[in-house]
Amino acid sequence: MIIDQVKDVLQIEAQGILGLVERVGPEFEEAVQMILTTRGRVILTGMGKAGLVGRKISATLSSTGTPSFFMHPAEAIHGDLGMVTKDDIILSISNSGHTQEINKLLPIIKKMGARIISFTGDLDSPMARISDVVIDVGVEREACPMGLAPTTSTTAALAMGDALAVVLINLRRFNQRDFQRFHPGGSLGERLATRVSEVMFTGDHMPVVTRGSLVGDAVIEMDSKGIGATIVVSDERKVEGILTDGDLRRALIRRKEIHGLRVEEIMTTSPKILTENLTAAEALGLMELYGITHLI
Repeated sequence: MIIDQVKDVLQIEAQGILGLVERVGPEFEEAVQMILTTRGRVILTGMGKAGLVGRKISATLSSTGTPSFFMHPAEAIHGDLGMVTKDDIILSISNSGHTQEINKLLPIIKKMGARIISFTGDLDSPMARISDVVIDVGVEREACPMGLAPTTSTTAALAMGDALAVVLINLRRFNQRDFQRFHPGGSLGERLATRVSEVMFTGDHMPVVTRGSLVGDAVIEMDSKGIGATIVVSDERKVEGILTDGDLRRALIRRKEIHGLRVEEIMTTSPKILTENLTAAEALGLMELYGITHLI
């Protein structure tokens, strides 16, 4: 019974998000263009659970190239309005559109010259009527059996906020390196900041053989360095290929004895080569893209 209830909740909330798809219209494009062209910040506001959704949307925006912060509507009318400028955009969230604190705040915001985008489920609410752009995030029903606790409605608003952030990421051409600038701490920041030059094998630690070497000698070289591959160079030390464990296995399938072969007979002649300035994450992406385990 518990598992059935869990599935019901997930289905109701999923249907709530899917229900938004057909209602996305030109007002979303208008909101995006408004944000792209503003010289100010995107200020999220909302009460209760809607406010928590606003905090998350604001955090996503600010970490992906759109300056943003959250302003509590009750605190705003007690002094925090000093944070708002006429160049800012207010993104207000209220499923009903009748939240008292919001509807006290927005007329003041309007007089200051800031523009207003609303996420609401009531397109004829006071909040919607005062807004410059209204985005429909209405849902058919809440997952809460009483229909009271914000569940499906907050999920829908959060999903629409994610959609807004992702569209802005794409239009700003915000990339991994931009992301890393805003995430220098923690394991994520470390993963994005680590350069190939910091983790690659160099010098005596890197197995190297010439293309005329015997495969048996190449295996000894690979084993001594503890790496499942070796760079293959010409007599002039120019990189000409790579010999990997995979090359050895494929050669063994074709013939039983390979130790007497020359490296050039079974090596890969078009290895993927990258620069040491790439991040380790970018290098990993290349390996996943080409289905390989070694880069030079």
